Amino acid sequence: MAATVFSGSDGTISVAVDAGVEGDKAKVVTDKYALTPIGRATGVTVRVTNDVRPFHELGQRFATELRPGNINVYGTIDRAFINGALLKLMLGDAADSRPAATFASPSFNLSLRLENPSQPGTHATVTVAGVKINEWNYACPEDEFVMESVSFRALWIKVEDAVV
Repeated sequence: MAATVFSGSDGTISVAVDAGVEGDKAKVVTDKYALTPIGRATGVTVRVTNDVRPFHELGQRFATELRPGNINVYGTIDRAFINGALLKLMLGDAADSRPAATFASPSFNLSLRLENPSQPGTHATVTVAGVKINEWNYACPEDEFVMESVSFRALWIKVEDAVV
């Protein structure tokens, strides 16, 4: 099987929601702002870390065992289109006014699909599940594009590759 090379222009980013209170909050935003696909994204980073812990025996300089630890999924999205959608995906009900009590934070799945147009049917899809936005930034430079960026945390991730 030959390896396929992708570029960012081969990709699409879409948001999907699961049933439940947090998913319902995200669905309101994704429907209102048509976030499937997410438009004007200029960069997406997804990181997965495994907190590997070495075990060192007395008298040994090298580790004798490596134990897997917590797995963390997080990343960023950069976007050159400001309409409040990503901020609303972070704040939910608190994006329009200050709620009087506690409120549910929206949760969604992020799907990143890459397909090389010269090889139809060959694609790679990364699905990041249980995403919650934990930081939103807005940059308005004097002579560059206005950008927003978010960072997120997620519960888990899966990868699907298809070669036709």
